[in-house]
Amino acid sequence: MRTVSQKSTLARRLMRHRWFYIMLLPGLLYFLIYKYAPMWGVLIAFQDYQPFLGFFGSKWVGLKHFETFFTDASFWMLFKNTFILAVYNIVFFFPLPIIISLMLNEVRKEAFKRVVQTLIYIPHFVSWVVVVGISFLFFSTEGGIVNSMLTSVGHEPVKFLLSADWFRTMITSQVMWKETGWGTIIFLAALAGVDPGLYEAARIDGAGRWRQMWHITLPAIRSTIIVLLILRIGHFLDSGFEQIFLMVNPMNRNVGEVFDTYVYSTGISQGKFSYSTAVGMFKSVVGLVLVIVANRLAKRLGEDGIY
Repeated sequence: MRTVSQKSTLARRLMRHRWFYIMLLPGLLYFLIYKYAPMWGVLIAFQDYQPFLGFFGSKWVGLKHFETFFTDASFWMLFKNTFILAVYNIVFFFPLPIIISLMLNEVRKEAFKRVVQTLIYIPHFVSWVVVVGISFLFFSTEGGIVNSMLTSVGHEPVKFLLSADWFRTMITSQVMWKETGWGTIIFLAALAGVDPGLYEAARIDGAGRWRQMWHITLPAIRSTIIVLLILRIGHFLDSGFEQIFLMVNPMNRNVGEVFDTYVYSTGISQGKFSYSTAVGMFKSVVGLVLVIVANRLAKRLGEDGIY
């Protein structure tokens, strides 16, 4: 039990830093209201949920919906599509902000550097509806800029938006264009903390730009890269609903249907609330397991991890 002196010390410490706790309050309320409170809803994954009966009146069915999902013919199709898109994002998108950050770090003209940073940040604030609309303007077979250029040189139009072969490339390219600039913010902040004296010592020893980058810059942001990679792996099966939903059509659905769009189609369109909740819960559990495994692997390799 705490003594009176310990309680008074805690009270004084809270009072001394009260403005920090007040600043923390909005973020804390956000997570409590929008992240933790809705977790109560996962209970319906174990029920035949009926809205007019509510949580406590609906019939409990245990793991029935999970068994139905795992034995459904569409499970492996959904898993394959989501997995491949996730791998595309890890392999092609995740390294890009690191590369751009390293390139910007080598720019010595601050004015040019700020202009480039501003230009590559802007796409992050563009909605997916606009991004998909731009894709239609560029790649549509009827009046699309790219196909107009192809036909002008005698090439047949390419059905970028309707072809299953092009779907994953289109999705990954959109993510790279929209989010790469925003992803550089954390890495540039980490690079700003590197001691300039290390570079000066390396130059005195005769190290060029590439040597400095390999032996100073990359080791300085290695822990940041590991943490962000672990967090990215935690969202491994999150393909992004809005983007996929807008890009999927009957011609590419066999490679474009993922867990997120499947949850929408079964839960909202068909009213299978319990079943779709079970699908979403499966995806969340997989993400949690991947985070734990990735974090333990990072610690075995000598990194700090996220906890």
